[in-house]
Amino acid sequence: MVAIAVFVALLALVAASVLLAVVVSAWWWLLAGPAILLLVLGIIDITQRERAILRNFPVIGRGRYLMETIRPMIQQYFVERNYDGKPFDRDVRLLVYERAAGTHSVKSFGTELEVRSPGYEYLVHSVQPGRIPEGEHRVRLGGPQCTLPYDASLLNISAMSFGSLSKNAVLAMNRGAAKGGFLHDTGEGGLTKYHLGAGTDLLWEFGSGYFGCRDADGNFSPEEFAAKARLDEVRAISIKLSQGAKPGLGGVLPGDKVTPEIAEARGVPVGMDCISPPGHSAFGTPTEMMEFIAQLRELSGGKPIGFKLCVGMRRDFLALCKAMLATGILPDFIIVDGAEGGTGAAPLEYEDHMGTPLAEGLHIVHNALMGCGLREHIRIGAAGKIASGHDIVRLLIQGADFCMSARAMMMAVGCIQAQKCHTNHCPTGVATQDPKLARGLDVPSKSEQVYNYHRATIEETKQMLSTLGVSGPEELDLRMLRRRISQTEVVTYQTLYNWLRHGELLSDPPRGWAADWNAASADRFGPDPRLRGARYSPDRNRDGIPDVGLDDAPVGTSGSPIEGRDIIQDSPDDGSYHA
Repeated sequence: MVAIAVFVALLALVAASVLLAVVVSAWWWLLAGPAILLLVLGIIDITQRERAILRNFPVIGRGRYLMETIRPMIQQYFVERNYDGKPFDRDVRLLVYERAAGTHSVKSFGTELEVRSPGYEYLVHSVQPGRIPEGEHRVRLGGPQCTLPYDASLLNISAMSFGSLSKNAVLAMNRGAAKGGFLHDTGEGGLTKYHLGAGTDLLWEFGSGYFGCRDADGNFSPEEFAAKARLDEVRAISIKLSQGAKPGLGGVLPGDKVTPEIAEARGVPVGMDCISPPGHSAFGTPTEMMEFIAQLRELSGGKPIGFKLCVGMRRDFLALCKAMLATGILPDFIIVDGAEGGTGAAPLEYEDHMGTPLAEGLHIVHNALMGCGLREHIRIGAAGKIASGHDIVRLLIQGADFCMSARAMMMAVGCIQAQKCHTNHCPTGVATQDPKLARGLDVPSKSEQVYNYHRATIEETKQMLSTLGVSGPEELDLRMLRRRISQTEVVTYQTLYNWLRHGELLSDPPRGWAADWNAASADRFGPDPRLRGARYSPDRNRDGIPDVGLDDAPVGTSGSPIEGRDIIQDSPDDGSYHA
């Protein structure tokens, strides 16, 4: 048996080295000391019951756990290529680091991407570039019912709470945003003292836990909300319905992690479990949610009110649209979070298989608002894997008006993608509450890096817009972005998806949307109760209602334009070709 052999070998080594140290020379204690420690470790391994490998292979079995620990670092630094690392490849990480450091990120000798591989996307430029404007493109958040609109940057800091981030990381991002004049989303962990004081433009987010605006029972408190919402630094408010990493899941922050600072920020007792329910208690139907938005707008003094979600059932979003039409109450913006996940830790099943990816989520939200005739009043934000000017331009073409980035901003303050955010052992002090690790993050220098990164990325975005021959995002159209779908086929985004016309759902819903539109109700979220059990009949549910088209998101050729963007129906220059 290996365990016995290892134990006997260690025992013999200890006996021999101790004997030599006593009889021959004291120098042998240099060997005897480590040998005794290994023997003690071997005894511990043999007698413990949690790990079978260590019981069967004492001492040497620990090599397996050492390799498990260092495997991500070996993979990142020595194995992965520049363009295939996950979640962010080395090229993207280097781009963020160089821009944050104030150096211009360039690369020579051509692309390493396989441009003939299906899925490759590219932009098509104009022979005559457009004029690069002097200032920054800004996006007006604030529809017809908002009296205090805000002009947002095309790139902003996405939702990350104090508690998930260290106070130094929050301060660095906050001060960088203040200098650059862009939004800092507080995350649902509360509006804290680390967000206030620098004059930063804040997007205050709260979720189902109502942290910072809750009463003693955990319900929404209008008084607490109004006191914070009217602060000058709060420029907009967002209701978090769900997030990409774990849509539909709540959360629990154990009581031993609820420090006095966390308790102060969230409005919860020190040392008690901090619970975020899966759903909101302030509303239960789409209509009630619109009424809640109207209440928030009044309590805030007329500031922009919106919500964030990872798109799930298309019927749910159409139900929200029906509630907007029925009540006449409109959100000022909607932030679409991609199911690709972000900074939040979640079960693997949720990270990999729950929710709608960002591109498809944008398509659903944009099309639904367009089909209901509401798109011109509501701005759409994209929150996801956004790090470069290309990411921003691509998402603007796909339907977004502005972007929110979390992980790139983390890298700007020093994150090395160690993927230890949920362990409290972040080596760079970004995602930890360990003061010894957090102190390594120098706030003044890192805030300058956040500012540098944002400025350089916005400048690159402006340059790319110019190269496309446009002077601003409002002139972009779907023909400018193209995707290879096979070795011999390339299509534009105009023909890759079906795009609804303005008001089309209200007059003549297309077949792919009609079933969902008819099933959606302003009085409920979730599946139509009449359709439950339909999985036993592929074509019809148990009540005989046809299921064809239900919750489909068809992909195919359509000449339907996006209103307000220069797209000519049946244009010969749609960019599609078939070899």
